[in-house]
Amino acid sequence: MTIRTGLIGLGMMGRHHARVMQDIEGTELVAVADAIGDVHGVAGDLPVYSSVEALIDHGVDAIVCAVPTGLHEEVGLTVAEAGIHLMVEKPIASSLAAGQRLVEAFSSRGLVGAVGHIERFNPALQELRRRVDEGQLGRILQIATRRQGPFPARIADVGVVKDLATHDIDLTAWLARSRFASVSAHTARNAGREHEDMVVAVGQLESGVITNHIVNWLSPVKERTTVVTGEKGMLVASTLTADLTFYANGSVATQWQPVENFRGVSEGDVVRYAFPKQEPLRTEHEAFRDAVLGRAQGHVSLEEGLEILRVAEAMISSPDRGEAVAL
Repeated sequence: MTIRTGLIGLGMMGRHHARVMQDIEGTELVAVADAIGDVHGVAGDLPVYSSVEALIDHGVDAIVCAVPTGLHEEVGLTVAEAGIHLMVEKPIASSLAAGQRLVEAFSSRGLVGAVGHIERFNPALQELRRRVDEGQLGRILQIATRRQGPFPARIADVGVVKDLATHDIDLTAWLARSRFASVSAHTARNAGREHEDMVVAVGQLESGVITNHIVNWLSPVKERTTVVTGEKGMLVASTLTADLTFYANGSVATQWQPVENFRGVSEGDVVRYAFPKQEPLRTEHEAFRDAVLGRAQGHVSLEEGLEILRVAEAMISSPDRGEAVAL
């Protein structure tokens, strides 16, 4: 069976979706849509429509939605009512209420709904999770992330929490296989915009793992780093380069008295791993395809996307409340 797919939204992310969707085995991109047309020239010979209704009328089995966040609910509900599977770019929606309506629309109809949290499909994080699951680090103690870089002019309808920190919320809970129990945050607005452009957040997962996240749009250096610390050492992933490095706890006794007196861990061997590195967007689309075909459930579900948004909303509200927010 070949899945006939459509794409709505041909902006910054949409053009990348269009490129990858034309080369996924078992699927065929048959049409695209955008209210302002194909400004990046990615459609080629494909029909270009101006609405999701026209895209549906063309005849598709699944749709990828890369429109602005504020339009996710409207587009998603229309797709669900047509009985079509959907992958929507993150975050799932602009509000928890809208996200809940999307969850109910797809689950009630038995349709596959996925959210495009692409970092989960980064090969460095996939390899990191495999090693964590195998027990390489022992018990996980802490997960820390840093996600910094210049301001993206394309983002206008949400702040840095919903645009960027949602990646870290998702990958943290996914790596630890545990939901957030609480989160506390400080945010700042330095660029004269409505939404926050910096956040520093700390949290605790239901498993007891503690977390911290530094995210901003105001750094001249782009950084995407995840650090997982366990009983046996530390794994550090850079999702910019898809590199993964292991820092083992030391097992060699030191002769330096001041260091020996500290009864913590010491530095051991350092290893950078080599492993296959496929483009995350391709892996994400393959997971969506497999879910539609009933082969596997490796996609980020709408229910998971809603939980991610719940934590993001807590990060945003925490500074006004002046306290940690229980989830």
